[in-house]
Amino acid sequence: MTALAPILIVDDNPSNTKLLAFLLSTKGYEVRTAANATEAVAALAGWLPRLILMDIQLPGIDGLALTRQLKADPRTSSIPIIAATAYAMKGDEERALQAGCSGYITKPIDTRQLPLDIERFLAS
Repeated sequence: MTALAPILIVDDNPSNTKLLAFLLSTKGYEVRTAANATEAVAALAGWLPRLILMDIQLPGIDGLALTRQLKADPRTSSIPIIAATAYAMKGDEERALQAGCSGYITKPIDTRQLPLDIERFLAS
């Protein structure tokens, strides 16, 4: 099976990262992971994914600040970034979209819906 689009998962929770990576890799995606903004920027230095799944609550630089940074960089500005958060509060989706995210999903992840969401975001 040839790998589908490469995807970067940025999440500091090892359980979430493992679940997301498993779900997407079993669907054929090439998956790489980063636990924080520093690791994400390092991963992007020599590789560009077709999509980034971004946890909003990251240690240090949060996911929205990292999204703004990536959208300001011509090299990474066109990569769709999907915000993911367990702390879905009123206004979070709007803040994510204003930061440059292309979409928003809440945790816990719906394991049946996630691959469909990923396909939809990659197609748009």
